[in-house]
Amino acid sequence: MSTDSRFVHKIWQEEELSKMVDGGVPFPLLSDAGGRIGKVYGVYDEDAGVDVRGRFLIDPEGVVQAIEILTPPVGRNVSESLRQIKAFKHVLETGEVTPSGWQPGKPTLQPGPDLAGKVWKAWKVEMAF
Repeated sequence: MSTDSRFVHKIWQEEELSKMVDGGVPFPLLSDAGGRIGKVYGVYDEDAGVDVRGRFLIDPEGVVQAIEILTPPVGRNVSESLRQIKAFKHVLETGEVTPSGWQPGKPTLQPGPDLAGKVWKAWKVEMAF
């Protein structure tokens, strides 16, 4: 979602995104004319009239689980966004905890009082990513 019009989104999808992602991004691009949604999420820049780049992962119950806000000159990490989506989905489905850099198929952690102060025994930095 951005303050760009649906026509700008269409061109961006056809001329840019479809060349980066086979078939373009698999979700709709939405227009936030006037920044109404951006204001709710705290990313609308009144002076510039645009939404600052933000990423919000929202669970099926509508609860925001993750937020990332970047200034325009800094690109986003699509791989990390996808990794986080997979991790949140895994947590939702299993109740397990995914440590830093977790990828599907990698070890998870069982939440509980026995884990407190002992994560280092079950998870090592070199296991990330």
